[in-house]
Amino acid sequence: MRIATTIFLTDGTITPVRLARELEQRGFAGLYLPEHTHIPVTRDTPYPAGGELPPEYGRTLDPFVALGQAAAVTEHLALGTGITLIAQHDPIDLAKQIATLDHLSGGRFTLGLGFGWNVEEAADHGVAWSTRRELGRDRMALMRALWADEPTGYEGEFGSVRASRAYPKPVQKPRGPVSGPRTLIGGAAGPKLFAHIAEYADGWLPIGGRGLTESVPVLRAAWESVGRDPEQLQVVPYAVLPSAGKLAHYAELGIEEVVLQLPPAGEAEVLRTLDAYAQYL
Repeated sequence: MRIATTIFLTDGTITPVRLARELEQRGFAGLYLPEHTHIPVTRDTPYPAGGELPPEYGRTLDPFVALGQAAAVTEHLALGTGITLIAQHDPIDLAKQIATLDHLSGGRFTLGLGFGWNVEEAADHGVAWSTRRELGRDRMALMRALWADEPTGYEGEFGSVRASRAYPKPVQKPRGPVSGPRTLIGGAAGPKLFAHIAEYADGWLPIGGRGLTESVPVLRAAWESVGRDPEQLQVVPYAVLPSAGKLAHYAELGIEEVVLQLPPAGEAEVLRTLDAYAQYL
């Protein structure tokens, strides 16, 4: 099982360069970074985990800039977002960012995408909350038009692009209905999410990894119902606080990668946590 990590990198934590070097030297498989552009001070949306929203949510580094630094000082470490709030991006700009990072890293990028929880943050980006999932689906289709080998136009419900020359291209080749970098969708289990995963992604990025015994077979049924190869489905539990029993359970479910949560802390505390996680490598 590949053991990757995630962390809220901020202006007060370990740096992307230092962390990436340590992860690669220690044998960890990857680094995934979350995204929040801003956190409105006045909001009605509750923090999903309950209680007060931790301060690191409003201090996160831009994941693409931070991952670019990580790519520059590593050779094998996988790089990903967990998650890109796709509805909050201009898809033409985002397609360029993703393709550039994937190209410069030699195909090491995983696009973990999701639809968010903070209504006020999304509203400041002009996102109508009720349509955010369909908007994300539309933006993925537009980006894949730009990533196509030949100039390809796209006309969607929420956006369009003319047939264009757009380089670089993502490294990974098309597989089934999916093209571009490895793409995982985050979110709570449900028929709509699973239908979207089966339609335009490589798999699921379930936060916390709870309830997978019940939900993974449902996802597999949705996946196979549209003719996807069952061997190609990827389920990657995300932001997991590990134990030997938990990882053994994931292995029994056929899971091949898990992303462990690191504290949003300075260098000393993060390195102590990596030392503790070494037993799972």
